[in-house]
Amino acid sequence: MAEQHDWLSATLRDLRKKAGLSGMEAARRAGKSQRWVSDIERGKLVPRETDLQALADAYGVKPTVRRQLLQAARDLEPETRRARVIMSRGGWQMQARIGEAEAQAARIRSFQPVMVIGLAQTPAYMRSVFASGGGITGTDLDKSVAERVFRQAILDSGRDISMIMTEGALRWQAVNAAVMTEQLDHLAEVGQRAGVRVGIIPWTAGVGTYPRSGFHLYDSRAVHVATDVATALITDTQDVALYEKLWGELEALASWDAEAREHIERIAADYRGLRNPRD
Repeated sequence: MAEQHDWLSATLRDLRKKAGLSGMEAARRAGKSQRWVSDIERGKLVPRETDLQALADAYGVKPTVRRQLLQAARDLEPETRRARVIMSRGGWQMQARIGEAEAQAARIRSFQPVMVIGLAQTPAYMRSVFASGGGITGTDLDKSVAERVFRQAILDSGRDISMIMTEGALRWQAVNAAVMTEQLDHLAEVGQRAGVRVGIIPWTAGVGTYPRSGFHLYDSRAVHVATDVATALITDTQDVALYEKLWGELEALASWDAEAREHIERIAADYRGLRNPRD
């Protein structure tokens, strides 16, 4: 499988060069990003058949070679489906990869039990998250924050985006009350953007569901799950279906729209009461 993956990556790179296209131009013709093309050519990503067809069209690939490329992608698909960990957790590179998955999705559903969801975080909150546990520092910290802020442009794209957080996640005080007040005000504003819904599971809700971690669903084809040490992009249909079922249970527990904003404003008011007048 590794040799076939290497062949596919190298062949696509050679075909692009023979077509006289830069990575940027190839990406434009395929409707993707330059990083996406680069990841394929470096063997970090196996293109789906539809994406491979787009690249073959852009490069003017002959039918015989096209069939070979498609067969290689099909042969690699089971290995891709079974793969779980794709790279270590954190860092601006991971933020870019997540952005790729988001850009390809028409519908995004996210859940977090212990923190504000990344797409709705303020820069100050992000810095605390990335730096936690002595994690990311210096230039990498700045780049990670910048990449996550860049990802947030999708909130204004009109996509179908739903985010669920527990009240406990909003009560987990990042840095200080001033940072949390700003964060909750921002979260309330995000929930009023076109296509975006924010759900809050209040502490008063009785639950019978116990998610082990946060997760992000991209359409019905992939789910992104992260732990303290690694992150996984899962595409096995049965696994994705389990997360969709879990989403449905969480969705039923959450308060939405005006009711969710009331919960956010209630919690923000508590933080305002904690703020030092000098903050």
